[in-house]
Amino acid sequence: MRPILAALALLGAAALAGCGALDPFATVPDSPQPGQPAGARVAICHNALTTPRAAVQAEAQRECPAGTVAEAVDTDWYLDHCPLLLPARASFVCTPKK
Repeated sequence: MRPILAALALLGAAALAGCGALDPFATVPDSPQPGQPAGARVAICHNALTTPRAAVQAEAQRECPAGTVAEAVDTDWYLDHCPLLLPARASFVCTPKK
């Protein structure tokens, strides 16, 4: 019976990976903390072990309004807004381009 469960778990993980379920995605940003820059905020759920920083930065940049740059300000792992397989929430502030 155990080989069947292992095969089903492996099949399920492969299906999730194949459909993009493990790709970084936008979520609810955290409230601004004292000392952080002002501006629109975006947050990206990702897996810090498997997702390159450049991919997280690119996703945040897509979420920011035109004419702004996504500046990383914080990362948390509270699992309030991100699923277990993508536990890290990177927060960014969209600052005007200089």
